[in-house]
Amino acid sequence: MFNTGYFDKRATYIIMAILIAINLRNYIYNPNAILGLVLSLPAVLIAITFHEFAHAFAADKLGDDTPRRQGRLNLNPLSHLDPIGSVMLVFAGFGWGKPVQINPVNFNRKRSMSASEAIVSIAGPLMNFILAIVFAIIWGIMIVVTKGTTNQTIEIISTLLQYCISVNLGLGIFNLIPLPPLDGSKILKNLLPYKAKAWYESHYTILYIVFLVIWITPIASMVISPLIKGAYTGIMNLVLNIVTNFV
Repeated sequence: MFNTGYFDKRATYIIMAILIAINLRNYIYNPNAILGLVLSLPAVLIAITFHEFAHAFAADKLGDDTPRRQGRLNLNPLSHLDPIGSVMLVFAGFGWGKPVQINPVNFNRKRSMSASEAIVSIAGPLMNFILAIVFAIIWGIMIVVTKGTTNQTIEIISTLLQYCISVNLGLGIFNLIPLPPLDGSKILKNLLPYKAKAWYESHYTILYIVFLVIWITPIASMVISPLIKGAYTGIMNLVLNIVTNFV
């Protein structure tokens, strides 16, 4: 048997080193990549902070005060940023937050424990999708109101809003992949029948290896990028059509 905790940490460090080495060269020789990173930082901080806060908020509302006792019921990025995830954010262009710890035993009994866990798990991605829609509405209103006006401030704000939309969509969609340690795995696990759930939990290490393979190869990009692009285009077009008719 693998020591799963040790395996997870070792694998994460190895992948971290590989991605940093690959992307560091890109940042050194491509000033535009550095500019893109700087402009995306606010979007990533917002996406991660609200994502983790949503997990904590959902757990608290369902009766588990663990996140509250650990100081996770706030929108302070420092409460939700993970050190390794932050390093990855700077050097690899993406990162993750500090996982919200929960104790399912504390959930109220208005619904099953599995259902409550699934709700807590889906709260993070759902928050990201809500944020993407909100930022898209703000962007659409700005575009319509400032139509015909061109200046650097408007362009910068527009770019920041577009990053906020795409990053939130990306984080939300990526986390719905049903493989550990992503939220999608917890959602799926708690919706499975008892025997299927037991099989899923007993094969955690294998499924985690599958996730790592997908993560460090082009597979993830090939599957997820079209979904993100499609969702982004659809939301932007829908918002523009609606805003144009009302503003």
